[in-house]
Formats: sequence, C-alpha cells, structure tokens
Amino acid sequence: MGVTMTYDGYQAFSFLRPGVDYPRIDLAPTFGRVPAYDLGLTPDQAERAARLLRENIVISLHEHPQNFPADMGRLGEYNRAGRQFTSYEGLAASGLTAVFDNLMDGTGCIVSHTGWSWEDTVYDIGMRRADLAKQSYAHVVQDLRDIERAHRDGTVGIVLSLEAATPIENQVDRIDILYGLGIRQMGIAYSEANTLGGGLKERRDGGLTAFGRRAVERMNRLGIAIDVSHSGDRTCLDTIAESSAPVLITHAGARAVWPTSRMKPDEVLVACAERGGLIGIEAAPHTTISAAHPRHDINSVMDHFRYCVDLMGIDHVTFGPDTLYGDHVALHRELARSPGFTEPPLVAPFEPVEYVAGVENPTEGLANIIGWLVREGYADADITAVTGGNVLRVLDQTW
Repeated sequence: MGVTMTYDGYQAFSFLRPGVDYPRIDLAPTFGRVPAYDLGLTPDQAERAARLLRENIVISLHEHPQNFPADMGRLGEYNRAGRQFTSYEGLAASGLTAVFDNLMDGTGCIVSHTGWSWEDTVYDIGMRRADLAKQSYAHVVQDLRDIERAHRDGTVGIVLSLEAATPIENQVDRIDILYGLGIRQMGIAYSEANTLGGGLKERRDGGLTAFGRRAVERMNRLGIAIDVSHSGDRTCLDTIAESSAPVLITHAGARAVWPTSRMKPDEVLVACAERGGLIGIEAAPHTTISAAHPRHDINSVMDHFRYCVDLMGIDHVTFGPDTLYGDHVALHRELARSPGFTEPPLVAPFEPVEYVAGVENPTEGLANIIGWLVREGYADADITAVTGGNVLRVLDQTW
C-alpha cells in the first residue's frame, strides 16, 4: 500500500567500509521478514486508502526506523559500534511524511538501561546526523515548515526524539544543547525514576520534582514537545498540569483495555486531552493487547484506539506504533538479559506472538492502519486527523 517517493537508493553509512570502519553485521531485511498482512479490502477501499496515504500529511508519533541485526544475539555488538542503520528504503515505501525517530537514546542504554549517559546520547545524535547529512531523501525536522516541505517534495521528515530526559542529569542547560543538536521531542523518564520524576516501574511515584518543573518550563520555552509514555501516573498528571503546552503520550494505550502499568489510566488520558494533548497508540509486541483480541495484532491495537477516541475525543488520538525493522520480540528478550532491566508485569493472560500482524514495521504500520480505518467506515476527515492532522495541531502549539 506504500508509495515510492524520491528515494535514490542510498543505504545507511554506505560512505564507510563495513568490516574496516565498523563491524560487519548482517542486518534484518527491510521487506519480507514476515508475511504481508491482508486487510481484506475491496478494490474501492484499497484505492481510497492509497489516496489518503498519498494526498495527506501522515505522521508516526513514535518509531525506531532502523534495520537491526538479523541475529539479535549480536545486538550488544551492534549498539556498541554506535551506528543505527536508518532504513531509508523502508521509509520511502511507507508513505509517511514525517516520523518521530527515537534514536535508541544513546549507544549504551539499549544494551543496559542503566546507561543513559550524556556522552552516549550526544554520540548517538552525532552519528545519526552524520549519516543523514550524506543523503538527500530524509531531512531533519526543525519546525512545521520542514514537515510541509517533505509532503510537497516527496521526501520524509525525521523528528529527532529521546524517550527520556535522563541524560541531562541535573543540568537544565543541557536541554538547550539537545535542542541545538536537533531534538524536538523528549520524554520525562524511561520507566525508572530520574532527576525529573517517576517512571512507571517504580512502586511509589513521587511525581514531578522541583528540577522536573524547571525542565518542563525550559522545554516549553525552547519548543521541545514533552512525552510521558514511560512516566508514572503521578508524574504524568503533574507534567500535564505544569506544562504550558499540550503534552504527548507518544506510544501507549488504555489501561482499562489492558491492565498493565505500561498503559495509561483514564485519569491520565482525560487530563491529557483536557489540556489539548495527544496519545499515540502503541503497537510494540505484547503491549496494546485487549481482552477481545488477546493475541496481539492490528485488531488489538485498534481496540485501544476505539476506547481512547470514545474517552478523549477523536481530536486527541493518533498513532505511535513503536516499530522497527527486525525481530522486535527477540529484541525484548535480549533486553531482558541486561543486568537490572525489568519490564512492567502483565497482569492478565495473553497469547505470545512472534510479531504483531498488520503493524510489524514502519513501512506497513500507518498504511495498514489507514486501510483498517477505511474498512471500518471512518470518514476521510477523521482518518486525516488521527494520522497526521492532530499531530500538526499540537506541534503548532508546542514548537
């Protein structure tokens, strides 16, 4: 369902020599790793979905659009080399106008989430920007004009993002440095507490700290969108109340649909919407499951979408699938082996999957979601809103 844009065939870091300048590691394929998903669209529905994808600004609020190792057992080696291989080919086939690219948050943290160092984060951003500078298809987004330009020119905008502000430690001016390096969206905490506030894995969430309030105010002044996806409930509510701009939940779902701390309770969702914010519906394996669809696939994901639309209003819901090119389930297994790394517990029975059918990678995610919305009879205006328009509105108020 994707469309081909002006991509010229550039491959990530092709200006360097594999095996000489960096370790040679076979990467997962961009296409064909899993079978294509059949939405069962009629020809008219398929044509309408393709038109909506082609003609409108379509934005994914949270992704990791890189090719990961074909053998996830080499994940540590891959990350220690400091190079994340953007799949320009996959993005070109996705139809996306812009993607919030979360950069893996520093070369150390995906090997062990005790990393989060300032040096690793700056290293990561610099490496990615060096590769982006060697090609002409993907552009780093500075403001809304860059997203509009990407739509007009048939290119893709990359919104540089971090899942947590942990690397700033207790130095608020580091937020300015990150802005200068191109960061336009940043989380408060990644599951564990930091100097700003509580994470969703903590037994007790003390909420936004005094330093956290200073950091929120600085992000508002600079124009960095704030994310609370991995923050504790109290920290979410405090951040939403403290921020002068709408707050994002870039990748999560509804706890009322699936009872785990990784999902957000109604109180947080309603507060987010009342202050003008957005939730991006998550699709990483074993997150947005539902009682109606306990085997995680696109239908489970859309159960969370429906619930959030009913609760928050359609103007406050979008999609942040949180996908990548490679075996996401194996990635989680590798992370689980890291010292001290724990995932929030799932408290209801579910059927494990090897991948999330229909939303497996950034190429198919938003394209299939648009097809699903067409199949289910949503109006063009509503589809345009939840796949890009709502994000543009909030960014206009934030940036």
